[in-house]
Amino acid sequence: MEGGSTSTVLSLFNCALALFYPESCVVCGADGSILCSRCIDDLRTVKETEVCPVCGRWLGRRIPCAACSAAEMGFSRGIYGFYYERGLRDAVHAFKFRGRKDVGRRLARLAGEKVRPLRGAFDRIVPVPVSGRRLSERGFNQSYIISEEISSITGGTLDHRTLVKRGGTRDQFTLSRRERRRNVRGAFHVRDGSSIEGERVLLVDDLFTTGYTASEAARTLKAAGSADVTLFALARTP
Repeated sequence: MEGGSTSTVLSLFNCALALFYPESCVVCGADGSILCSRCIDDLRTVKETEVCPVCGRWLGRRIPCAACSAAEMGFSRGIYGFYYERGLRDAVHAFKFRGRKDVGRRLARLAGEKVRPLRGAFDRIVPVPVSGRRLSERGFNQSYIISEEISSITGGTLDHRTLVKRGGTRDQFTLSRRERRRNVRGAFHVRDGSSIEGERVLLVDDLFTTGYTASEAARTLKAAGSADVTLFALARTP
């Protein structure tokens, strides 16, 4: 009885809290939800029939772009949720820089429906890791949060230990395109004792811009024996 009473009190408290301090949309501020239906409807989905099947670049039809035809990316194909623009940019900023993991989870569930049909197609789900410094500053790895939701949707095994990021790299957003490629070269390694020989990996990232980070991470996994690496990114620049 005591446990049930405590649960009831907490439930009533949460209801009262929601009544006087309702959740508001992180994009437009409307009361009622962390992402209102209008702002969700405004998210622009990346349509697979119109983009390169590897990097997600818009081409008007589903054919590999020139760069991906030349095998420049380290992963074999890419799955992209939304275009990084308008309201989605505000939502992702709230997730990454204001600690709104609830927003990140909501976005991941929305975008993650794209991978539901691929249930059973991967042996493990690997988030792109962040450096120890970044993890300490932010308190969490946003790609790990997304990966948790993708794991829940697909039933795939979440593995956040195998792939590790080395220290010493600079923030990609501060660099030119050429500098970004150099910055991530050798940035990752597979933890000693880990075995991914012959396994199919779904690599998960939050934002795809040049693709250099994801590509380097994928190359590291393949060099360690992975049979195939597919990328899932929550958002992609237009």
